[in-house]
Amino acid sequence: MMLGADDGQFIDIDGLRTFYIRRGKGHPIVLIHGGAPGVCASVSWSPNVDRFVEAGFEVIAYDQPGFGLTDNGDDFSMEFRCRHAQAFLTEIALERFHMIANSQGAYIAVKVALHDSRARRFVTTASGTISPPGSAASAEQAAAHGAQLRSYEPSLENVRTMTMKTLCHKDLVDDALVATRYEMSAGKNYEAQQKRRNAPSPPPLSDLLPTLKNKTLLLWGRNDHGVSLERGMLLFQQLPNVEMHVFSECGHWCQWDQTERFHNVVEDFLNAPDD
Repeated sequence: MMLGADDGQFIDIDGLRTFYIRRGKGHPIVLIHGGAPGVCASVSWSPNVDRFVEAGFEVIAYDQPGFGLTDNGDDFSMEFRCRHAQAFLTEIALERFHMIANSQGAYIAVKVALHDSRARRFVTTASGTISPPGSAASAEQAAAHGAQLRSYEPSLENVRTMTMKTLCHKDLVDDALVATRYEMSAGKNYEAQQKRRNAPSPPPLSDLLPTLKNKTLLLWGRNDHGVSLERGMLLFQQLPNVEMHVFSECGHWCQWDQTERFHNVVEDFLNAPDD
């Protein structure tokens, strides 16, 4: 079942009405969605929120500016989305938290982890935004994927086609997921998508990644059509305190394609004792 507006609440963050879902008790986990059309807390994390609650965590999944049910701002840059995330985390007054990011959300998580002492462990699925470009073939694959996402225009057919490429298990692309992602890709969020095309590119983090002290878990899908496994291995080599898990029969959203294994691996990582 897809999560929706009735599952969350709103908070004002620097003048933006910001939607978030908050459930459970325990060590907080902040879920950070990516940047593709139609993604948001409900689309990216519907299979996972209650699973983490059942595992004994408090779960916070929020919508970034220009995504989901959160207002659009005047600034559509990644840097603004990072500042909004930090302001959100300050406003909800967490004493400590883990972060789990999907795709482009990893950039936000890394920026937070580098500057916020409350941040503990960091998990991300495949992220082209923080990964090295890799070989010419990997760069060509990423460019084609990015061009497809940028050319998206809202329709149920286009959402279904896009999500079929996102996921390896095509049976997961049901009417409920398609309808929700379509709704979250249209209207003010489509306007934001168009304006993000002209926003400045985020500064690269390649020089900062070797300084990331947080224990990190990289999750990659062997069948990811957008971010090659080669790039994940190169990212692994840049991080000082990292482990990596690769899923077979898995596309860009590990948390959807391999939900059971995703939770086993992530929960084991988050619950492991400190050295």
